Amino acid sequence: MLYLRLLRRPYVTRLLTGSLIGRMPGAMAALAIALTLREAGSGYRLVGVATGVFAVAGAVGGPLLGRLVDRTGQQRVLIVSAVVSGAGYALLAVAPGSAYAIVAGAVVAGAAAPPLEPCLRALWPALVDKDQLESAYAVDAGAQEVMFIAGPLAVAGVAALGPAPLALWLAAGLGLLGSVVMATAEPSRSWRTEVRDAHWLGPLRSPGLLLLLTALFGAGWAVGTFNVFSVAYAEAHSVPGGAGTLMALSALGALLGAVTYGALGWAAAARHKAVLLASGMAATYWLVALVPGPAGACLVAVGTGVFFAPLLTVAFGLVGELAPEGTVTEAFAWLVTLIGGGIAAGSAVAGLLLAGSTLTAAAAVGACGVTAGALVLAFAHSGLTANHPAGEASRVS
Repeated sequence: MLYLRLLRRPYVTRLLTGSLIGRMPGAMAALAIALTLREAGSGYRLVGVATGVFAVAGAVGGPLLGRLVDRTGQQRVLIVSAVVSGAGYALLAVAPGSAYAIVAGAVVAGAAAPPLEPCLRALWPALVDKDQLESAYAVDAGAQEVMFIAGPLAVAGVAALGPAPLALWLAAGLGLLGSVVMATAEPSRSWRTEVRDAHWLGPLRSPGLLLLLTALFGAGWAVGTFNVFSVAYAEAHSVPGGAGTLMALSALGALLGAVTYGALGWAAAARHKAVLLASGMAATYWLVALVPGPAGACLVAVGTGVFFAPLLTVAFGLVGELAPEGTVTEAFAWLVTLIGGGIAAGSAVAGLLLAGSTLTAAAAVGACGVTAGALVLAFAHSGLTANHPAGEASRVS
């Protein structure tokens, strides 16, 4: 009933649906680019470069677009960036045989990816009552896990029915469709920040926000190591469905964690909840380092997600509180960037370790990352003090 009441609020279903449709390309890109390039005869080195460039471009472009939203509003930025990003996907689709076109397309598609995720989170305080805000963030986090399950499945389905570049065209279309659905909704059209921030550091001048982002980098690091660990584990052990099963189970755990957390109504200070959830996530990743048998690995895989989504839910609320006035969208974009950067770094380190070491070593490095994040939150939790109440920095007029 709690979630039904939330989804019945004006514009909530439309904005959540539009945001998820428009963010599907992010869940499709790595696999769609890889399949397209391999079908065109490219080697794995170019595949790695293209997907890496896409991720880095997105990490750089996200905060810049978020800052632009904070200064000019959501509608124009969302639609223009969706068109430009779609052009990048189109370039990848029509010229998969050209290394220059591949790199250029990956840069444009990644850097211009519409900032739907931070825009939606900036809107939540104006869409729901204060006592529903944490549940809204939980729905957001849980729905994101569904997207990361559906995205690769959509690519696989399209590639099975026709040429692989069709998945890139689909990504371009979904990005534009979702952006239009969201940007034309009244709350998005009328959203403005109360204060125009002019400081060159933007939200990064908040010490508390920097601490939180550092901790979330550690959580992302653990997720990245688990993704690579899953591939190596499935090669060494008989797991039905291979690495995809372990990753899907982790996403399922995150979905279950988000839904359960949002329904509990846990009454505690957000900074205390962040410490406990990060500690729980660290404990599950140390279980991964035990490298259990296939049945145990599947159970542990679910556990890796159970604490991650609630941690993100709490983090969403803290970001809204810690961001200086006039910087909330950029602050949410930095959250996306730091988690994504952590995933990329963790994946790279785990890959290097697996080339010359054991599954246990790779998993332990992931556990160390999220443990370090939990320690940052534990020893600096007094620094996670709000600059202003959640939602005060923006309005819908």
